[in-house]
Amino acid sequence: MTLTVVQCVDESRWDSAVNELLGHPQQLWGWGKTKAAHGWTVDRVLMQDDGVLVGCAQVLLRRLPLPFRSLAYCPRGPQTAPGREADVLGALEVYVRQAHRSVALSIEPDWDAEAAPSTALPAAGWRSTANTILIGRTLILDLTLSEDELLAGMSKKHRQYIRKSGREDLEYRQVTRAELPQCLAVYRQTAERAGFGIHEDPYYLDIYDNLGSASPVLAAFQGDDVVAFLWLSASDHTVFELYGGMTPEGEQLRANYALKWLAIQSMKERGAVRYDFNGLLNDGVSKFKMGWAKHEDQLAGTWDKPLSPLYPLYSRAMPLARDGVRLAQVTAGKLKAKLPGRH
Repeated sequence: MTLTVVQCVDESRWDSAVNELLGHPQQLWGWGKTKAAHGWTVDRVLMQDDGVLVGCAQVLLRRLPLPFRSLAYCPRGPQTAPGREADVLGALEVYVRQAHRSVALSIEPDWDAEAAPSTALPAAGWRSTANTILIGRTLILDLTLSEDELLAGMSKKHRQYIRKSGREDLEYRQVTRAELPQCLAVYRQTAERAGFGIHEDPYYLDIYDNLGSASPVLAAFQGDDVVAFLWLSASDHTVFELYGGMTPEGEQLRANYALKWLAIQSMKERGAVRYDFNGLLNDGVSKFKMGWAKHEDQLAGTWDKPLSPLYPLYSRAMPLARDGVRLAQVTAGKLKAKLPGRH
């Protein structure tokens, strides 16, 4: 079936389409706008069947060295009407091939790994790849459950620490933009202790500004000082954790337990249906995440649709290409931090 594919250049129309199709916050306009300011270009397309919206995809494009041209990447997308996944993917593939001549279209859809859309991907010519950006193994809470049901699903230790940290002399609340530098200072400390890389501050401030109310940041305050923070992104349907960190004092006070519970409660009150903890690995942070429920979730993972005869060469060089993309992102962030008016 042939769908009509049209570009969308209107922010309100775009976000309405994403939310209408129960889309992910990484498909919202503000996320693409942020990525476009930090080394990517973005293309947003609506798929219609006789004027009826059946899908949409925010595609991020990254220039690659010749002869590969570019990589087209759709984070946690596309969004589709139920049962229209194959039609939407087919239309998106044709569009990206013709409009951008990318070496591959890479998707990480927000679909369960065992669901029909995911299991049908190999037969449609999609290739599973371990070169992921967003981790498929995760934990997703059902926010339609009652608070008592959510508490019952946690480990006993988590319930105890929620109560304990809630009794500490700490204030838990959403932060203002003026307080974001405190959160980012805590994030830098956390990254140094844990040994992971982060962007320069302007990148995170752009996320906050571009996503607006779709990117709440919550923190635990000891007096005027942030001792723990949790940064979220949220569409109408799904909440996705972005970043978080603690000071040694916050860790001692177990501030992250009451803070996370506040985030879950506030997003449930907001009307979201799913709360995604954004990936599980075999580390201490993931062990903390896994205590919030008795289950895990496995999403579809990362799938590539080859769009060029050069794809086999690209797939062998992909790990180096991913490293190059990450290096370029960090470099772009550092350069942007030095520009006038960015401080």
